[in-house]
Amino acid sequence: MAGHHHHQEDHFKGNDTVRDIVIGMSDGLTVPFALAAGLSGVHDVQTVIIVTAGLAEIAAGSIAMGLGGFLAARGEEEHYANELKREYREVEIVPETEAIEVAEVFDAYGISREESMPVVNALRRNPDAWVDFMMKFELGLEKPDPKRALRSAGTIAGSYIAGGFIPLLPYMICSSASSALLYSIATTLIALLVFGIVKGRFTGVPPLRAGLQTMLIGGLAAGVAYGIARLFT
Repeated sequence: MAGHHHHQEDHFKGNDTVRDIVIGMSDGLTVPFALAAGLSGVHDVQTVIIVTAGLAEIAAGSIAMGLGGFLAARGEEEHYANELKREYREVEIVPETEAIEVAEVFDAYGISREESMPVVNALRRNPDAWVDFMMKFELGLEKPDPKRALRSAGTIAGSYIAGGFIPLLPYMICSSASSALLYSIATTLIALLVFGIVKGRFTGVPPLRAGLQTMLIGGLAAGVAYGIARLFT
């Protein structure tokens, strides 16, 4: 039709991936930073010890975080599968009750029973569509991506490793732990600020506030670790 323009809406669809990056990167920046700062507070500590401990922590932390992401995603898959079986069973055993629940969903949108009844009857003739409707609108569940668990584990672990090397890199370059600590503080606080700003843009939080909060939390953790180390050494 002349003059007709196809309207295409661009919605952000990477929420799960962004969430995984946020989880991995935030811990990856903070935990190794606090560990390195804490070890720097030990008297006459060598940078090789800090680097070795930092690498061990990054390896263990990335595995633990990745496994946590994998198990969480698998849990979502199992929950969806269980609810799907239950909905199929209910539309078969108690179809009248399920039909009322469909109408109640439309009630919440201000659509009368008379107006929603043709849709309800159409869904009753198509059990698969009926169950899909109930999963989305009654339970608020979307079918999980079958590759989600492995992708989540890899994304979280990779983000943790990437974040962890930022505070550790100065200790790999500098021979003095005190000098490396200063460079580590500067680079990590900047990274935390930038990461927080980027995270805020994706999560809807004011970017500057998110950046400052992220930087404050990471700096506080490192400061506490350093103070404890100095206190007992």
